[in-house]
Amino acid sequence: MPIITDAKELQGDLARFRHQLHQEPEIGLDLPRTQEKVLKALDGLPYEITLGESTTSVTAVLRGGAPHGSPAKPAVLLRADMDGLPVQEKTGAEYTSKIDGAMHACGHDLHTAMLAGAATLLAERRHELAGDVVLMFQPGEEGFDGASHMIREGVLDAAGRRVDAAYGMHVFSALEPHGKFCTRPGVMLSASDGLFVTVLGAGGHGSAPHSAQDPVTAAAEMVTALQVMITRQFNMFDPVVLSVGVLQAGTKRNIIPETARIEATVRTFSEESRDKMMTSVPALIKGIAAAHGLDVDVEYRAEYPLSVTDVDETNTAEDVIRGLFGEGRHTRFATPLSGSEDFSRVMNEVPSTFIGLSAVPPGADHIAAAFNHSPYATFDDGVLADGAALYAELALSRIATLAARS
Repeated sequence: MPIITDAKELQGDLARFRHQLHQEPEIGLDLPRTQEKVLKALDGLPYEITLGESTTSVTAVLRGGAPHGSPAKPAVLLRADMDGLPVQEKTGAEYTSKIDGAMHACGHDLHTAMLAGAATLLAERRHELAGDVVLMFQPGEEGFDGASHMIREGVLDAAGRRVDAAYGMHVFSALEPHGKFCTRPGVMLSASDGLFVTVLGAGGHGSAPHSAQDPVTAAAEMVTALQVMITRQFNMFDPVVLSVGVLQAGTKRNIIPETARIEATVRTFSEESRDKMMTSVPALIKGIAAAHGLDVDVEYRAEYPLSVTDVDETNTAEDVIRGLFGEGRHTRFATPLSGSEDFSRVMNEVPSTFIGLSAVPPGADHIAAAFNHSPYATFDDGVLADGAALYAELALSRIATLAARS
């Protein structure tokens, strides 16, 4: 029976599992309820299970049953992230989050359900696999670098040798029409870094700023100067994005505060721009503070690296997508996206690619729809079976190719 047909038969179970995950989102590296649900979904399937030591990750290895011609069996990794976000849900869904202040606003509940579905599909086809499959159920993608934890604990070598290829998937609640699979060879997602600034002044009365050292005006100048710096020091065809998300100072309008604080996210699309930002930004901040006669603490924190997909693995994924769903279900992103991913850690280690899947509800305006991380972001269950089928077929197809070469 075709894998897509079997996946469709799992649709109801996958939707129920996704709703269970959605109602109990957990944040960060410690997701005990989510881990419990994943283990229950894998219960009875022929996987070798390893639990994380520093996180509540789940690694599951399926040993292929087909003969292979090499002592080093092929191995392929499939990854799903599991964590939610500190967002108060406002979708009004029947299965809305029951946890105050937490929501699966980025669709990781769909990723987890799809990979669980793929686990079943692959177990049923174990006799076809001339290699091993590693399932990577990862906590802490949303700013906690869960991928690094799992790599340190051996997920890439869980089959007994380094995996030959890895595939990740991510749903979107906007951007593309319902059901579109999106790929991009090369740079697909930006690097993400954090800027943390504390301007150190001396408090005083708002009516007499000359007798104080005002950190607020210096901080305001820093915010605008950062934007000007980007337009004058960086190539417009190698974009840089710096957005200030935190600007805090003071307690009352007539009090000059002791300190002012700035936090910003920085996105870059090349190693050259990233390296330059790491030196240019602190120099600018310190220069402005010195011009105001103030001290400043600056931390430029490297976070997630560029997500650069392997061209061959991307071509492989595109062939599988077209074979399963037809030419009309696939598109390539014309430009990289400014989001970032810790799956980039895996990409830096083994040939990998990353696939977007539009979960915009059918008939909805994908341009106007609320995007990922919004409290109104809505993801359609209808893509679950397709995502599960794609995960499974990627492993089956790639292992077959690798085994044929050995």
